[in-house]
Amino acid sequence: MSVLDRIALVLVIIGALNWGAIGIFDFNLVSWICGGATMIARIIYTLVGLAGIWSISLLFREAPEKRIDTSIE
Repeated sequence: MSVLDRIALVLVIIGALNWGAIGIFDFNLVSWICGGATMIARIIYTLVGLAGIWSISLLFREAPEKRIDTSIE
């Protein structure tokens, strides 16, 4: 898993937790953190959305084969 994959996964998890907070508590964590700065919130939402699109590719990738060292020293 590349660094970009991990960043995308973290952003998707943040987005999922935010949506969970909105659904359960009617509390928007991103807006609260930004303190009403809508431009910053929009940038965060855009990054989370792009991370979600990137994460779709994770579904269709094959896992790398693990190499087993069978050499005897």
